[in-house]
Amino acid sequence: MSAELLSILVLAVLFVVGSTRSVNMGALAFAAAFGVGTLAAGLDADGIFAGFPGDLFVVLVGVTYFFAIARANGTTDWLVHAGIRLVRGRIALIPWVMFTVTGVLTAIGAVSPAAVAIVAPLAMGFAARYGIKPLLMGALVVHGAQAGGFSPISIYGSTVNGILEREGLPGSPIALFLASLFANLAIAALLFVALGGLRLRGRDLGDLGDEEAKEAKEAKEGAGGSGGTGGTVTGTRARTTPDADLLRLTPARIATLVGLVALVVAVLVFDLDAGLTAITLAVLLAVVWPEDSKAAVAHITWPTVLLICGMLTYVAVLQEMGTIDWAGEHVGSIGIPLLAALLFCYIGAVVSAFASSVGIIGALIPLAVPFLEQGEIGVVGMVAALSVSATVVDVSPFSTNGALVLAAAEDTDRERFFRQLMLYGGAVTLLAPLVLWLALVVPGL
Repeated sequence: MSAELLSILVLAVLFVVGSTRSVNMGALAFAAAFGVGTLAAGLDADGIFAGFPGDLFVVLVGVTYFFAIARANGTTDWLVHAGIRLVRGRIALIPWVMFTVTGVLTAIGAVSPAAVAIVAPLAMGFAARYGIKPLLMGALVVHGAQAGGFSPISIYGSTVNGILEREGLPGSPIALFLASLFANLAIAALLFVALGGLRLRGRDLGDLGDEEAKEAKEAKEGAGGSGGTGGTVTGTRARTTPDADLLRLTPARIATLVGLVALVVAVLVFDLDAGLTAITLAVLLAVVWPEDSKAAVAHITWPTVLLICGMLTYVAVLQEMGTIDWAGEHVGSIGIPLLAALLFCYIGAVVSAFASSVGIIGALIPLAVPFLEQGEIGVVGMVAALSVSATVVDVSPFSTNGALVLAAAEDTDRERFFRQLMLYGGAVTLLAPLVLWLALVVPGL
């Protein structure tokens, strides 16, 4: 058995064991990275640690730390009320507002994880307070980010268009952007209907009376005590604090809001790292108001951090030992062009569900160039299908965006939410490449 095939089988075992036993899948992945990396790839400890996603580790820790402090001092509660006033109390509009905001941020040049890191904690706070299903809110945030992700000035769009230009292949930046926009918009609309979004119509801020809020609180406290992997700082505070106090801007809340604006400006304007910026702002708030931040470190989502960092370290070992290139080369050698195109889309989707989407795009499109140069498959349609397949799966809890949504989940059983994200991400990975292939590749676009 080849080392590449062995590494793929080990990945499958990770899923089986992690899904059937009460073992953190990230811990399993670290053990697999050590075993496969040492025995099959000949890597030493430094080679294995080279794949550890230090940047994502800091993003997850920094963003969840900052927003744990924001929850503790009541800033997120204040933002929830302010947001509801902006949509005039219509709860059904909230998920679409979050979809649009993240889409605009990525379309104007924000890195997708940075936009999700900014919006997800606020969005999941809205979901927890107003009875919106976490999967609905989280998925719309991620799909919103991907909807704008291939604009001609975005990171993804610039990467793909640059590769095509460098390889001398014809491309259409507008077609690529529209393909991603409409694909994610369609998925978001289907999710909105399937997950009860239509039932939110007609509900507004005044519909959550004291008795309903009390029942929701008790239900969520029961879920949190049944084996969830994490909690929130003063998670039910929004329902027990008088509205007058929620609407009051204290010095701590003002400073936190200024910090949030600073985070957005630092990431989007000055291109600073979201994680390092967030953790710096959190430390400044903790120094000035230590009473609000005393418990915040304990509410960083450490199980999620272990899960994501372990899985990405193992995927990095796969990339280092050439498993990804091996799979791409074998697919390219298939003599049936349409079948090869479909398999390329699936490889992009499956690998991207566990790794950097832009990295996968940058690797797979060049691998597909000899295949595209044969002229039997339309370049514009194939590139659009491959690009969207590799990004629409970012709802997976193992991807950066999915991990950020999972980490931001408030007042919910994170273990249950993780399984929901994993099942939904698996469904998208299974169906999206096929649908995109049928819509964009088969017609010969």
